[in-house]
This record gives sequence, C-alpha cells and structure tokens, in this order.
Amino acid sequence: MINRRHLTAGLAATLLASTARAQTQALLRVSTAAPPGDFLSKSLEAFKAAVDGANAGVKVEVYPASTLFRQGAEVQALQRGNLEMSTMTTFEVAQQLPEHGYFNRAYLFRDYTHMRHVFDGPIGAEYRAIVAAKMGIEILATAYLGTRHVALAKRRAVKGPADLAGLKLRMPAGPEWLLLGKTLGVSPVPMGMPDVYLGLKTGTIDGQENPLSIFNFAKLYEVSEQVILTTHMLQPVFTSVAKPAWDKLTPVQQKIVRDAAVAAAKVNDDARLADEATVAEAIKTKGVTVDKIDLAPFRAAADVAYGQGEVTAAWDKAWLKRVLETA
Repeated sequence: MINRRHLTAGLAATLLASTARAQTQALLRVSTAAPPGDFLSKSLEAFKAAVDGANAGVKVEVYPASTLFRQGAEVQALQRGNLEMSTMTTFEVAQQLPEHGYFNRAYLFRDYTHMRHVFDGPIGAEYRAIVAAKMGIEILATAYLGTRHVALAKRRAVKGPADLAGLKLRMPAGPEWLLLGKTLGVSPVPMGMPDVYLGLKTGTIDGQENPLSIFNFAKLYEVSEQVILTTHMLQPVFTSVAKPAWDKLTPVQQKIVRDAAVAAAKVNDDARLADEATVAEAIKTKGVTVDKIDLAPFRAAADVAYGQGEVTAAWDKAWLKRVLETA
C-alpha cells in the first residue's frame, strides 16, 4: 500500500531540488557590437545553442548591436561584475595593458594564416594568461573579425593618405584607433558602431572603416558611394568572460563553454572567409564603387606613424618582433 504522506514528501523534495537547480543555473550574457546579421553574431548564436543544448546548468543570452552595453563599455562592465561575456578586441586590452598595443598596428598580419598562427601558438597562450592575470578576463577563443577597409559617403580619387586628408572618418574611441586614423591620413571621429549609419546619412562623418562583411550586413552601402581596399588591418576579436563568472563554473561547465566558444569561432571564420571571397562583387551590384589601390603609400605612412609618438613608445618591441617573425 502506498504511503501518501511519504509520496507527497518525496514529490515536494523533488520539486524543491528542481527549483534549486533552476535558481542556481549560471547565466552568461554576451554583449557584442556586431550587427545581428554579421557572422560574429551568428556564431554567438551557435555558441548559445551548444551551451544551452548541453543541459549542464549554464544558460547563454546574446545581445548584438550593443543593445545591452554600448560599444567600448563592455570591458569595464566585465570588470565591475555587471556583465559576464563580451567580444573584446586587442584595442580594449591595450587601453589597460599598453605594452601589448603592438597588436593594433596597421599592416601587422600578413594574412589570415599568420594571424591564426600567432593566436593559436605560444604568443597567444602567453597573451591570454597575461590578460587573465592582469585584467581579470578569460579569453576563451579568438575569431577573425575581418580585414578592414575605408569606405566613403562620397566618391573621390584616392591613391594615398594625402587624398583622405581632412575627411571625418568614424573610428572607435581610443588612442591607438586615433593613431591608426593618422596612418590613413584622415581626421578620426570616435563613434559607436550603432551610430555610423545615421552619421553617414546626415554628414556627421564622411566615411568609416570596417570589414566588408560588416559594411554589407549593416547596410552601409545605402549611405556610401565608395569602398577603397586599404586592407589596413586583419582584426582578431576575442570571445571573453569575466573571471569571477568563469570561476563559478564547474570544470565540466568550463569545458563545455570553452569548447563551444572555440567551435563558434571556427563557424565565424569559415563563413567570413567565404564571404570575403565574393562580398566586394556583391557590394558593387548595390551601386558602390570598389577600388583596388597600390598599398605602398599607406604602408609607408604606417611605418612613419608607428615609428614615433607616445603611444608606440609603450609597446613591447620584443613581442612585436616575435609576432612579425611568426611563420
């Protein structure tokens, strides 16, 4: 005969245990400036699906287009404990660790393979350990944000940095972004990515620089007439988590989250590389001129700009040499 009192008590205990598990489920909110259609945002959705699907007590929420924290505020939010994850850049690391600002140099990486060898090898491992120890942020994976090019609202003949003089070009905030602007010959205007479309439409800025995939997904072709293939930066981006949030996870949960981040980065890279093979032609069909130019004047300007100034004086030149010499 069933003891109803024992059965009721057992059901209550099961319900309480289930409620406790639900209440203790770890929440990882990811903030990114990438627009929803961009490959980085799509890869973060793949990351979410993998982590949530593992049913290991970790839930992921993805906030694209700076809808949770404005671009540039995510790292501080991670460090204050107000955010769990973000897509951090080398520029944001350099704001707190200026000796590692060499990663922000124009024309640093020869190609995608060079970038991957750097971040997947000993240099990348040492860099991640330093960021974790000094910034309290764990880098889970490195993804390819794309190769950055200049795009203008109005067409003009451009053969070198002198032809861009005086143009107001949107760039993210930070001293090394401003220095990058100097190598391009422009007048940099700090502005968050969500404001770029309107800035181009109203004339607040004359242009911006971004990977062509982001240019395309953000529909900047609607407010731009020309892309100049300056190829000035192959940019990595880091799937990053605040160490307090990371340390609260069990070893099993950490493995699931890290593996999902690495797999998602590959999803991003594969899709972006495939897109880069065709996106320039796609942009042309939307009425935008795409100009391939001689990069020698821009490389020469970069050598001059990075050879002087307070910003580059702080760079660890030994690390820079190691990056340049990586096969």
